[in-house]
Amino acid sequence: MDAAPVGIPIFSVRGISKVYRSGDVEVTALRDVDLDIHAGEMVVLLGPSGSGKSTLLNIIGGLDRASSGSVRFRDEMISDYPEWKLTRYRRAHIGFVFQFYNLIPSLTARENVALVAEISKDPMRPEEALEMVGLKHRLDHFPAQMSGGEQQRVAIARAIAKKPDVLFCDEPTGALDSKTGILVLDVLYRINAELGATVAIITHNADIRKIAHRVVYFRDGAIDGIDVNETRLQPSEIQW
Repeated sequence: MDAAPVGIPIFSVRGISKVYRSGDVEVTALRDVDLDIHAGEMVVLLGPSGSGKSTLLNIIGGLDRASSGSVRFRDEMISDYPEWKLTRYRRAHIGFVFQFYNLIPSLTARENVALVAEISKDPMRPEEALEMVGLKHRLDHFPAQMSGGEQQRVAIARAIAKKPDVLFCDEPTGALDSKTGILVLDVLYRINAELGATVAIITHNADIRKIAHRVVYFRDGAIDGIDVNETRLQPSEIQW
């Protein structure tokens, strides 16, 4: 199976810490994290709830700011960006997929995807994005007319329609049964292989690590280890 991409990182994270404060109470979500993620890589961030995985991707993705440390995207120090520039960065480069699909109930699958396509510079057609996730036959269906797995695939189509460099997926199979989850993972696997997008998947499901180039283990707000998969499995080959 293909080896992990190497070379100049697409992301370079150095000394990232995040502290949340509420009155006199402080909660440390990240502690001095260093991490490189390479272009074209599929990386799984694995660890229990509250271990810092989502906080790190939110900071890298420009949804949150670190308390200290730096984040570089290619040759840009995005941790220094003002809010307007972070918004432009997210819009141009990052696609997000969450555990809950966040589709607009009154819009069809095609219309939900078109919302993103309309604000992108060189988007896929909504029909093309939905065909890629296996939903060509569901273009004019509303979310309530689709299963959870189909709704998640619409959410993925919406994320990839703008042709992002990076796709961040936070527990994308968390609300799905294993059979449906594997269908969703297969879509993410193909997006990584066919579009060359860097894909980062947050999960607490240890079996999902087997499809990644690298696995980053989190515990108590810090990286607890990194493994390289010399042999990756196809999503259809894993079980949970």
